Amino acid sequence: MKDLRVPPGPGLPDGLVIPDTELVERFSRSPGPGGQSVNTTDSRVELSWDPSASEALDESQRARVLTRSAGPIVVVSHEQRSQHRNRIAARERLAIRIRELLAPPPPPRRPTKPTRGSKERRLDAKRQRSQTKQLRGRIQD
Repeated sequence: MKDLRVPPGPGLPDGLVIPDTELVERFSRSPGPGGQSVNTTDSRVELSWDPSASEALDESQRARVLTRSAGPIVVVSHEQRSQHRNRIAARERLAIRIRELLAPPPPPRRPTKPTRGSKERRLDAKRQRSQTKQLRGRIQD
């Protein structure tokens, strides 16, 4: 087909172009329904890409991808009855997966403390529950 274009996104401001020579496509028979030609055509597409051997990534991008995924990235598509449509769908999924892997990690969570008002409301509710339970006891003269 053509080179895989990954659109710009977080961690990838200029986008990315992966040469077609780095992508490996395998075809096989698709499972499930599909009409008369379901058992005769190889419409299932398995697309794989090895980021460790890719020349499209720089060293920092390669390190980020390899820390988040172990080995080659494999995407499978067999929803469509046409091999061509499954190839397009697999390439789209691979582009999305690469963008997810290259996105920077989210900022760390800053723990917050409860406000004074919420502490007071919690303690008032505890006092109210305590008083309610005390009133349920036996009445003594």
